[in-house]
Amino acid sequence: MAVDLLGGDQAPAVVVDGALRAVQDDPSLHLTLVGPAEAADAALAALRPAQRHRISTVLGHSAVQAVADGCADAAVSAGDTATTVVTATRALGRWPGVRRPALAAVLPTAAGRVILLDVGSTVDPDEETLTGHARLGAAYAAAVHDIPRPRVGLLTIGTEHGKGDRLRRAVPPLLAARPLPAAARYTGLVEGGDVVLGAAADVVVTDGFTGNVLLKALEAAYLRARPPGADETRAALLLGVAGTVVVCHGAATGPDLAGGIAFAAGLHRRAALTAIVDSLTYNEVSHD
Repeated sequence: MAVDLLGGDQAPAVVVDGALRAVQDDPSLHLTLVGPAEAADAALAALRPAQRHRISTVLGHSAVQAVADGCADAAVSAGDTATTVVTATRALGRWPGVRRPALAAVLPTAAGRVILLDVGSTVDPDEETLTGHARLGAAYAAAVHDIPRPRVGLLTIGTEHGKGDRLRRAVPPLLAARPLPAAARYTGLVEGGDVVLGAAADVVVTDGFTGNVLLKALEAAYLRARPPGADETRAALLLGVAGTVVVCHGAATGPDLAGGIAFAAGLHRRAALTAIVDSLTYNEVSHD
């Protein structure tokens, strides 16, 4: 795994802390911290010899570039989201048919979990982009989270037909008319409360601006209410680029970074991106 050493509000200390936690939790994990070596050397010197060979540093500007160069299996960054998305799109390339990549977060709900996208990648999408993101979310839900026939909802201000701005009024006809991967089905409009309850949809689609605001509000509420020791991944997967890229909050803590690294490692080990692309490709071929 490649990790941006200078990514995050409290970098590099919080990144080093997250890296140490990650290798302690996973004996088979090897990390490369991308950035100036001197920023991490003092902390890494405290590693036990058995761990020291599993964390290295390399001079560079981006963990994503390490993936593009074949030096890492996945990238994790808590740096500027827009920069990470642009770098990943240019360095790794997009999947066929993807207009813009989408950041997908998995949120705990009263009914289980919901996949929310986009949460910060594309703040000004058009209706074709949101329709494409619905396809990405459905494939992700089925291939990685084992949700059969995912229900896809569009986030807006009410569930009645025609609710929302111009964009939200333009998307439903497209979602209703086009087949979604993994036997997913569009179930209609959903509100913010439906995201919390999780009963109306498994995948909720919205623009990156609204999604990011909602994500941060829900996470803040969850952090206050969750029981001690509760575990959740506060990281998002960038869907639509040809490589595993996980984005963490700029305010990520050491445990958050460790969770993001573990999340990325798990995605790589189960060949998650291949499964998602296969789901999308099968859908296109079967309806050709």
